[in-house]
Amino acid sequence: MQKRILIIEDEAPIRDMVAFALRRADMLPISAGDAAEAQLAIAEAMPDLILLDWMLPGISGMDLARRLRKNELTRELPIIMLTARGEEADRVAGLDAGVDDYVVKPFSARELVARIKAVLRRSQAEDSSGMIELAGLRIDGLAHRVYADNEQLTIGPTEYRLLHFFMTHAERVYSRAQLLDHVWGGSVYVEERTVDVHIRRLRKSLEACGLDTVIQTVRGTGYRFSAQPAPARP
Repeated sequence: MQKRILIIEDEAPIRDMVAFALRRADMLPISAGDAAEAQLAIAEAMPDLILLDWMLPGISGMDLARRLRKNELTRELPIIMLTARGEEADRVAGLDAGVDDYVVKPFSARELVARIKAVLRRSQAEDSSGMIELAGLRIDGLAHRVYADNEQLTIGPTEYRLLHFFMTHAERVYSRAQLLDHVWGGSVYVEERTVDVHIRRLRKSLEACGLDTVIQTVRGTGYRFSAQPAPARP
């Protein structure tokens, strides 16, 4: 089945170029020139992924990304930000807003398609056998076991649920409150500092195989799972 890709871009030549590249890659492009058109397109048929321009008229791409992440129906929707702003601070701001990847203009159609396929693979990391593989880690969902280079790791049940959630939502930043909601459940009362305790335990379990750095702290926001090195602090 063709993947539906929503292109939210106000410049028609860029929309047309991206749409042509997507059709050649056997994907189905849907176009929107601003946030209002994008929301109508999403209401009509949920896309598999969004390509989102930062500089949109009216509501910016960054603000739209935040809105999509707060909406129950779209908070898991993969988003790739398209922008001419290539500074590290801009990339970090985009990722912190909840986008899954960041492509700087000008870009090649080949690179963009490769990025789309990579994000789609991450968002669908768990296959029908319950296996998830990412950043050197492998989760056997049916057996509830975690492996690094085929060596089983000792990990507690809560840390397992945290890791499973992180690996199926890689590169996204989640606050402590969001992690409590997703991992513990909204009906359970747990203090936010409990998240920090289990994050430390999870990192300790991953430390033995040198993979503790995939659980990254985003100052003032929360945590994310990333195979990329954490940005250096100023």
